[in-house]
Amino acid sequence: MLTSSGNPALTELLFEQSEDFIGLYDVDLGRFVQVNTAGIQLLGFETKEAFLNDPVWSRSLRANQLSESERTRLLNLIAREGHYDEVTELRRANGELFLGRLKVTSFNNEGHLFVMVRMLDQERLHRAERELKQSVLRYEAVFTNATIGIIVSNQQGRIVSLNQMAGQLFGYEGDELTGQSIDILVPMDVENYHERLRQSFVANPQVRAMGHNRDLHARRKDGSVFPVEVSLSYFRLDDELHVVAYIIDITFKKEAERELVAGRDRIERLNAELEQKVADRTHALLNTLEQLEQSKNELAVALAAERELGELKSRFVSMASHEFRTPLTTVLTSATLIEKYPGGDQQDKRQKHLSRIRASVNHLNDILEEFLSVGRLEEGKIEANPAVVDLPELVADVVADMQGMLKPGQTVQLSLGNLGRAWLDPSLLRKVMVNLLSNAIKYSGPDSVVTVTGGQVDKQITLTVEDQGVGISADDQEHLFERFFRAKNVTNVPGTGLGLHIVAKYIELMGGTVALSSELGQGTTITLTLPYENHPAN
Repeated sequence: MLTSSGNPALTELLFEQSEDFIGLYDVDLGRFVQVNTAGIQLLGFETKEAFLNDPVWSRSLRANQLSESERTRLLNLIAREGHYDEVTELRRANGELFLGRLKVTSFNNEGHLFVMVRMLDQERLHRAERELKQSVLRYEAVFTNATIGIIVSNQQGRIVSLNQMAGQLFGYEGDELTGQSIDILVPMDVENYHERLRQSFVANPQVRAMGHNRDLHARRKDGSVFPVEVSLSYFRLDDELHVVAYIIDITFKKEAERELVAGRDRIERLNAELEQKVADRTHALLNTLEQLEQSKNELAVALAAERELGELKSRFVSMASHEFRTPLTTVLTSATLIEKYPGGDQQDKRQKHLSRIRASVNHLNDILEEFLSVGRLEEGKIEANPAVVDLPELVADVVADMQGMLKPGQTVQLSLGNLGRAWLDPSLLRKVMVNLLSNAIKYSGPDSVVTVTGGQVDKQITLTVEDQGVGISADDQEHLFERFFRAKNVTNVPGTGLGLHIVAKYIELMGGTVALSSELGQGTTITLTLPYENHPAN
């Protein structure tokens, strides 16, 4: 048997110099026979002997002990593969649970099988990941969704990032401005002057407003010029200066100011005339002032209405192209098939496709209502309305509606196990399944298989959609449920980046959760977990 006395150099190198838990597990004895000091401290034991002589702890570090059959299968796997790696819940000597990573390597010593176990504490990593996610969400709220234009440039004057509103203000789409010189956004007649101002700011950066006591103008992509207000701030990243510009289009403000100036001029002319005709023109002056006040109020109302309409139009147009495609394809397919049944004896076939068209049109109406109320969804004003749902029937209906989207050789296979009826919102669940299936079909190639499986265990229902598509990188997976986010490898495929965000919101409204796993080139699996409680239908 390999012991510390038999090989002190190995002990010193692999055990005592490591800051992580490292233990030597004797497979034949079924327990740990050696452990390093750092591992004892991590688990909260006072001495190595206390750990090695404990009949429970020396067999397993897991919070949930494996059965003998599970333990045997795991040891056989380690012996066959030579290594094993997993993240699981572990426990310390005081019973405290924590998340750890086990990295296992097997080796033979004179015909004797040993397993080297290395354990890493993952709690700090998970806390850092949560903090990073919260930081990203705050960034989205402050930068991406800001109602003013924000542009970040480096000290050479090259644009490194901008928010959506900045692109809209200057008439650019997507990443057209990224990498361009900030000077293309100023009128051509002041480009040289702006370059000198920019260099002066880089030499002495300070938070301030631009254009003190003078009007500022900016240039759109089409060459048109409009008045702006600009404030500057800065930050340093890797010792390089970055300049942040906050831009507001003040076209309407300037127009209002001109109208006010014009009104003031009219009033001054009236006052000059009133010196001679005070009594006769008093009523006319009051009317004029009233008209000016009314014009000001009407202008404010019009500005608010235009802003609200612009935001609603932007959300609707970006989403409609993605969400309307599936039901419209179903309508078109059914309409085409109806033409193939002209005979009077084929009325039942025509009726079948007419029913599908009718259902798809109704679905379109539902989607349109969803788009119009997307603001209410974000504000928490949409609630789930549960009813008795026949899950196999609902899933089969959705799959039937998807047939028109299938590529050559593509199939959808169902395996719904013991699913039956449940108490859920049928409208929200249907929209979720339509979204997941349309994504699976769209991102998978011809002759591929999309598998829909389901099951019911205790008080939980699971629905899984698995495809053989392009897959998603690990870096992109953690952002997939954010609004407007799209994976880097599908930017050439039409889509809004809202589908999975809406799915997550709907599942959350029904008290469930969404889990995603994927590998590039291997496909994607999305699992819905929904509560199966307070079920009134038997």
